[in-house]
Amino acid sequence: MGHARARRIPAQLVEDEDYQLRHERVAGIDIAKAKADVCTRLPPQREDGRRASRVEEVPARSAGILALAGRLLADGVELVVMESTSDYWRIWYYLLEAAGLNVQLVNSSQARQLAGRPKTDRLDAQWIARLAEMGLLRPSFVPPPEIRALRDLTRTRLQLVRDRTREWQRLEKLLEGALVKLSSAVWSLARSQTARVILEAIAGGESDPRALAALASGRVRGGRAAIEQALDGMQVRGHHRMLIRAHLDHITFLDRQIAAIEDEIGAAVDAIPAAWGTDADGVPSPDPGPDAAALPAVGRLAEIPGVSPALARAIIAETGLDMTRFPTAAHLVSWAGLAPVAKQSGPRSRKPRKGQGDVYLKGYCTQAAAGAAGTATFLGERHSRLARRIGGNRAKCAVARSILTIIWHLLSDPGARFADLGPGWHERKTDRDRKIRAHVRQLQALGLNVELTEAAA
Repeated sequence: MGHARARRIPAQLVEDEDYQLRHERVAGIDIAKAKADVCTRLPPQREDGRRASRVEEVPARSAGILALAGRLLADGVELVVMESTSDYWRIWYYLLEAAGLNVQLVNSSQARQLAGRPKTDRLDAQWIARLAEMGLLRPSFVPPPEIRALRDLTRTRLQLVRDRTREWQRLEKLLEGALVKLSSAVWSLARSQTARVILEAIAGGESDPRALAALASGRVRGGRAAIEQALDGMQVRGHHRMLIRAHLDHITFLDRQIAAIEDEIGAAVDAIPAAWGTDADGVPSPDPGPDAAALPAVGRLAEIPGVSPALARAIIAETGLDMTRFPTAAHLVSWAGLAPVAKQSGPRSRKPRKGQGDVYLKGYCTQAAAGAAGTATFLGERHSRLARRIGGNRAKCAVARSILTIIWHLLSDPGARFADLGPGWHERKTDRDRKIRAHVRQLQALGLNVELTEAAA
């Protein structure tokens, strides 16, 4: 067996990152549930002295954190760094940020103490402060307060929608146990008005298949006869009716909650000036009208195939509106976990995998890609071309990455508008002469002589 030959890489000059930057006055916080250890690194008090570290324990209470903020401001601390420990970091971040301090949240894997050394909370706080003063920690993205509020609403809505779906699944399983085959006769239990009317009647005590089928809409698939056949032989007992009523009531409650949160999401987006558009007179407005000089952020994103206004609001809740947090579109794609992570050591290069990013944003972009897949657009054709070569799931991921790149450009420039390249863009971009030469070579390889003439117009 031969040995793999290492690929020779020519020498190159790589610009160093800002690892040599030093923050003279920093604070590192190691967070627990009920308290945190804070290490404040300060410059030496005399010319030939050494830097000093002040380590203290602060309870996770508003009064103690605000008192800490006052001490840090009095010390002239330039940067406060903390680990993202569960959700316990939130009270520390929010209060210190509101006090006017420059606060950074970092991934725990980057700030972990070196292996083989003693580990205590106080030592962890000192280690975080040392890394912070040398600029060796990358801050995580924490959106501003108005985007955080919007994110709470959109994520809660998503969880309620999932709860509603699970409730319908439980109800369908219950119906199968009662020999009610209604789900095979209607196109959807959750979205069919006929199914809802029949289930309400069953919960109310009706058991005659013909009477229940008479409640169905005349446009139901297979007609009322199909509904009657699906209900024939059902064995609905008292506990079935009680449980059907409980599931339907829970679904109704979830419907009301989701509708209320959707109204709140719309109001929250309209209250953010950065999401407004510009009317014909150049005045910012949440509803600039049909002759708008610049559409609102939701309207700009909703022009992308597969992105609905509700999905656009959910995406904004994850990315925010300030794209300066992400220097390029590739940074945003990587943060969402839609970019492959390189893994190379010596002559071996492993198959790259997607990173662990924002699972909510990744899901929203994948949902948009699924919606765009069947459209006669550039994104739809891109999905079709890639699916034939790499499979449907990977093609959907690639289209999601393209959609997120488009979103970065639209949010970076409020005056930008989405323009579809069209389903034939790849064909138009392919060089005609190059295609002719390729086809001629293939025919010649088969032993054929080819003479080309232009077709009549």
